[in-house]
Amino acid sequence: MQSKIDEMLTHMSHSHQQMARVLDAERQMAVRMAQIIHDLPDTDPEFDGINGLIENSGQINKSIIAYLGSIADLQEALAETLNHVVKELGSHEEE
Repeated sequence: MQSKIDEMLTHMSHSHQQMARVLDAERQMAVRMAQIIHDLPDTDPEFDGINGLIENSGQINKSIIAYLGSIADLQEALAETLNHVVKELGSHEEE
């Protein structure tokens, strides 16, 4: 029984590492976008008028929302995994 639990924990660990890599890549993208925004001039930016400015800011907002949603998904996955592990360990101790 212990070996099954160990295998499950190993598999979940690898899955979480991959999710963390994806989130890190998205984080780096969001950081780079923030750097680009910071480097933009404060006066007379060339965004093809108001419509271009609205479209670009909407894309930035979507990226930030996607990043935060990914973090929430990772936290939920970690919580579910931890819940299963605690249940398994609790049932294993009862045996």
